[in-house]
Amino acid sequence: MLVVPRESRHCLLRSHILTFPTGFRGYNRVMGAPFEVIEHPADVGFLAYGATLVELFENSALAMCSLACAPEKIEERLQRQVSVTGSDIESLLYAWLAEVLAIADGEQLILHRVSVSELKEPSNSVAGEVRGIAHGERFDRERHAAGTYIKAVTLHQFQVERTAEGFLARVFLDL
Repeated sequence: MLVVPRESRHCLLRSHILTFPTGFRGYNRVMGAPFEVIEHPADVGFLAYGATLVELFENSALAMCSLACAPEKIEERLQRQVSVTGSDIESLLYAWLAEVLAIADGEQLILHRVSVSELKEPSNSVAGEVRGIAHGERFDRERHAAGTYIKAVTLHQFQVERTAEGFLARVFLDL
């Protein structure tokens, strides 16, 4: 039996329960977690939540990275810079997730988290920009449980919307 402390929030992710400290930013008030996994006949997706756009981008990256490997045993031994631009919020989030995936896949890294250090929203004809740092390490078969291999972020039903609590993103991934 797996016991999750009451002072923690958790998110059921396939065969894993991800545990986050109670003070973790970006919880969905209803679900009690920064994201939830949604199934699709051919792919997998997630709904990510954030009170701010920064939280939404961090939680979206967390959701995607958590599908690849359960983050509990990932140490933050390596850091990689992430920087993207986009003409609107959807294209900015898409570029952010695609770049995080490219870094992880290209260097065979598993990521514990991706923090946003700067976010400039797109406005009129000026592109938006997000900068941050991906924290993780190289995959070690003895310490890490491999999850789902993600081929790509897709535009299928890709959506970012404002809600009463902040922001919600719907993202599907090609497996």
